[in-house]
Amino acid sequence: MEIRSTGIEGLYEVIPHTYLDNRGWFLEFFKTTFLPDFELINPLVQDNLSFSKRGVVRGLHLQLEPFTQAKIVSVLQGKVLDVVVDLRKGSTSFGKVYSCILDSEKHNLLVIPEGFAHGFSALADSLFFYKCSNLYNPKFETGIVWNDPQLKIDWKIENPILSEKDQHLPTLEELLRKSLISPKA
Repeated sequence: MEIRSTGIEGLYEVIPHTYLDNRGWFLEFFKTTFLPDFELINPLVQDNLSFSKRGVVRGLHLQLEPFTQAKIVSVLQGKVLDVVVDLRKGSTSFGKVYSCILDSEKHNLLVIPEGFAHGFSALADSLFFYKCSNLYNPKFETGIVWNDPQLKIDWKIENPILSEKDQHLPTLEELLRKSLISPKA
């Protein structure tokens, strides 16, 4: 397994070792012994799977305290641009955007600590898998609108397909004004 730093503390890209032979391939997607490498605070308790058609943008989603979620995300089929925004209190990279391509042929994963807004754009029809450290709770859900002018994210999609909910998420500035998040510890 190769662990790559992203330049943001606690956020890692992981490329598992893939064993290839004439039958196909095998890799270890997850095992609990990986966790000490990633400083995840809580155990992973929920798995999610979504299918997105090419051109879909999902996010940027965030669970607030006490339902914050760390995630391990990957693409089982297809290719996505995965995007996170650091919203951790006291973080030196608060508001910083990180993105990478997750590709089912590469089998790479992104390990996302608690306190990040997360989303992705489907660059191909994609089956997206993620493990979460807390249960989803709609009462503690918020996010950042996909086209936030402050964040200037290039989703690599010209006319994105969006849910009604994602079209009406607040901007980062609005979240700060409402005191739903704070850069100060």
